[in-house]
Order: sequence, then C-alpha cells, then structure tokens
Amino acid sequence: MEVRLKILYTSLCHTDVYFWEAKGQTPVFPRILGHEAAGIVESVGEGVTELAPGDHVLPVFTGECKECAHCKSEESNMCELLRINPDRKVMISDGQARFSVNGQPIYHFLGTSTFSEYTVVHAGCVAKINPEAPLDKVCVLSCGFCTGFGATVNVAKPKKGSTVAIFGLGAVGLSAAEGARVAGASRIIGVDLNSNRFETAKKFGCTEFVNPLEHTKPVQEVLAEMTNGGVDRAVECTGNINAMIQALESVHDGWGVAVLVGVPHKDAEFKTHPIHFLNEKTLKGTFYGHYKPRTDLPVVVEQYLKGELELEKFITHSVSFSEINKAFDLMLAGQGLRCIIRMDE
Repeated sequence: MEVRLKILYTSLCHTDVYFWEAKGQTPVFPRILGHEAAGIVESVGEGVTELAPGDHVLPVFTGECKECAHCKSEESNMCELLRINPDRKVMISDGQARFSVNGQPIYHFLGTSTFSEYTVVHAGCVAKINPEAPLDKVCVLSCGFCTGFGATVNVAKPKKGSTVAIFGLGAVGLSAAEGARVAGASRIIGVDLNSNRFETAKKFGCTEFVNPLEHTKPVQEVLAEMTNGGVDRAVECTGNINAMIQALESVHDGWGVAVLVGVPHKDAEFKTHPIHFLNEKTLKGTFYGHYKPRTDLPVVVEQYLKGELELEKFITHSVSFSEINKAFDLMLAGQGLRCIIRMDE
C-alpha cells in the first residue's frame, strides 16, 4: 500500500520550521522534513489499485483509508489508520524507514518527507488530481490553504452578509479570510499583533483591522463595540491560548460560532466562563479544514481550475531546491506567505 513519488514542487510551512527547531516535541534526527507538495507517481507497491505511474498527485500529512469508522462518517476526516502522527518516523506496514545512507535509516516526517526528489508515502495519504492543474500552484492545497479556507467554509459556515473575525494573519489566517470572502461575508476583521500584515490582508478580503496592542481594553470588547454585540463568526489561526479564548468571547450571543485552528502549547488550558455557552455561543475545533484528503482535494483542485479560488496571491517567493535555506530565512524573517521550492533545479 505504498507509492514512490517524484516530488516536483514543495513549499515551506511553519510546521516544518517548528519541527526543525525541535520545539515542543520529541526531536528526531536524521529526518527529512517537508509535507506541502505536489508530484507524480513514479511506481506503486503491492495492493495499490487507485494510483498508477504518471498520475499527478498531492501527498498529504493526514490520510483517508476509506475503511474505518471516521472515513465512513460524513462528520469526520480523522482517519483511524492514517491521521497525522508527528512522532511516527517510519512506515506503518513494517516499522522501517524507506530512506537510508550507508545502511543507516533516515527518518520520515508526517508520512510525507517532501524535501526529497523522491519519497515513499502510504497510498491513503495521496490525492490523485486533474493532470491539467499546475503543480507549482496547487501544491499549497496539501496543507496551509485547505486548513484555513476549510475552517471557514466547512466549519464556521458564515452566512452571506455576516461579520467574521480572523485571529492571526499568517498564511492559514489569510486562507480563512479568503474563505470568508468567498462565502460573501460583508465585514472581515483581521486581528493581529503585527500591523504590517494589514495591507497584505486586504487582498484576501479583510475590510477592517484590529491590533490588540493599540487598545487598552480587551480585544473581545473592541470587537463587540465594532459589531453591535459581537461578530457572527470568529476563526482563530494563531495557536495562542489567549487568542483562542478571545475568539470565543468575541462572538455574538445567540448564534455566534468560534472555530479553533491553531495548535496550542501542550500545557495550555482553555479558561472561560460557562455563561458564554449558556448564552448560545458555540466553540468548535477543526483539523485540516474538515477536508477528507482523497475525496475532497480533487474537488478543491477543480474549484481552482474553474477560477473560484485564487492561489497565486499566496505564493510570494520561489527558489530552487539548492536554495532551500533561503525559504527558511524568509519564513524566520516573517517575509512573504508561501515560498515554492522547485525540485528540478
């Protein structure tokens, strides 16, 4: 149930940097990072029936076996067999790595390891897509874009004309804002501690901005005053526990929905007064924008090909594989959104 992929384009996601820095998780070395990518099937292993050499594909850090209770449920995308596991460093079939040097294993990352010209991935973590789609654009769908966009359109589900607050205006937050724009929200309020991000966010539908550092009162009170009692939907894309609490407390009573996307520190605790829930506010979490990788990603690619989604504005830089360190430098400096790494150079 494994396929070998020739990776043509990969992009750097903050998760790669987080694990490279070995923050907050068990460090593994040596390991090939990378998980947001696009490529072509080079060969298939035993038992693989839905993929063939030459197929254009997106490898995904989570999977869809199509057999477990989660995969058979319309309400979940958290496959029992193939859901994300940052600690897994080998293939599930035999507990061995597929990379080695001088007989020593080099470990896998998120089941994908796309910072490599060739990689081996479980077939359930590979989405077959329309071969007409430009791989240097749709590669961003395999992680960041779908996580934010789906959090808004699939989970928050803002009604046309509603108000939406987006906490955190990085690549995932801007994808969430794009989701609100596509859904027809009338006001999209970006919340970020970095005011330099506001100009870029306008391209993704943000109409107003709040920098909490520029206000003396809590940001949830600022938003309530701006929106006559609270926003209709809030999408949190920072992983900061305080932002998560603020997102819930900033939505309108009676119908407000807050969706958590960011991954908090492992010791963080969510503390708020239960009256928020008794006043009919809703708090939800989401994983990968509630998309099932193999079922839904081909559909999202078709949306892009029809002109319904704009991916180009997320791609701000491009480097050759030999210049991959430049991509890390750009991200560490907070410059740009997505840097595409061209594997054939």
